[in-house]
Amino acid sequence: MPSALSQAELLRYSRHLIIPGVGPDGQMKLKNASVLLIGTGGLGSPAALYLAAAGVGRLGLVDPDVVDASNLQRQILHGESWIGKPKLESAADRLREINPHITVEQHPVRFTPANARSIAESYDIILDGCDNFPTRFLTNDTAFFLKKPLVYGAIHRFEGQVSVFAPHLGGPCYRCLIPTSPAPGAVPSCNEAGVLGVLPGIIGSLQAMEAIKLILGLGEPPLGKLVIYDALSTSFRSIKLRRDTTCRLCGDHPSIFSTENAETTAPATCQVDDPNMQSITTSELRKRLNGDFDAVLIDVREPHEHAVANIPQAELIPLATLPDQIDRLPKDREIIVHCKSGGRSAKAVDFLIANGFENVTNVTGGMDAWLAES
Repeated sequence: MPSALSQAELLRYSRHLIIPGVGPDGQMKLKNASVLLIGTGGLGSPAALYLAAAGVGRLGLVDPDVVDASNLQRQILHGESWIGKPKLESAADRLREINPHITVEQHPVRFTPANARSIAESYDIILDGCDNFPTRFLTNDTAFFLKKPLVYGAIHRFEGQVSVFAPHLGGPCYRCLIPTSPAPGAVPSCNEAGVLGVLPGIIGSLQAMEAIKLILGLGEPPLGKLVIYDALSTSFRSIKLRRDTTCRLCGDHPSIFSTENAETTAPATCQVDDPNMQSITTSELRKRLNGDFDAVLIDVREPHEHAVANIPQAELIPLATLPDQIDRLPKDREIIVHCKSGGRSAKAVDFLIANGFENVTNVTGGMDAWLAES
């Protein structure tokens, strides 16, 4: 473990060294600290950049994905020249340019119950930059069992959230806020709902700040507090969170004793796997559309999604408006429903069947699968 700062580092961190509470000793704490970032996307990008610039000595990055053009609106670690290449290679290249005095460790895999503890155990802090509920539950459970602080962040359109979950420090865990996974498709992802590109920059920077505070022992981390930022009103508000004594993980009588459980092993997408639901693949749908198609095809996505890509034969009826338009749909013809990836369309199928429609079919994989075959 390094015991001194080099002359180059003294120059680089000179603005830190004059801050009361940081100084050379604090900078050494940063140099000897380690943070594991789950994801190098919208939240992970700004968090990683500022942690690297601050001199956090070892950064671990977990991300199996490649850079896509749609990432560049918000994932500022990556650039045009890295499209189609691994995100971790792009991230490591950028972070080493920001600060050559740090170590960047790459974990080009999906964070799963099988590998979570072995990946995370050597890091001081876990920073959650993921975009799905199973991984959020997994980062929480892993941090709990390893007794490491979890710096949580989440974004949606114009709003973001930040907290620190650390029952070993006296606060609640993520499950005290959300005990179980929402129903598939109930909460739209950024891909479905959209997000203003600058918002993850704000929330990810706040996550980096909380990680640095934890390392330095400065200030008060938001233990037992969910900080909510509303970009449209330029306002912050806080909600008190208390440890739930009935929490299945950190409560008085826990029932979860492993990182492998119902929430962490659930599918990361909103695809609904119901063996009793009548379904059709996108390739089968394509064949039928090219033949004698006599069904009614409905797209239950939002207008902004439809404007980007659509199936010309489909009628746009957003899921929220379906109850108002149900009376004009024919009950004597097959109705085929699609959305982005299958979650919302499955809810639409259930709704139509509950209202007397007998021949209703869900499109497996939705528009994502349709475009992948194009």
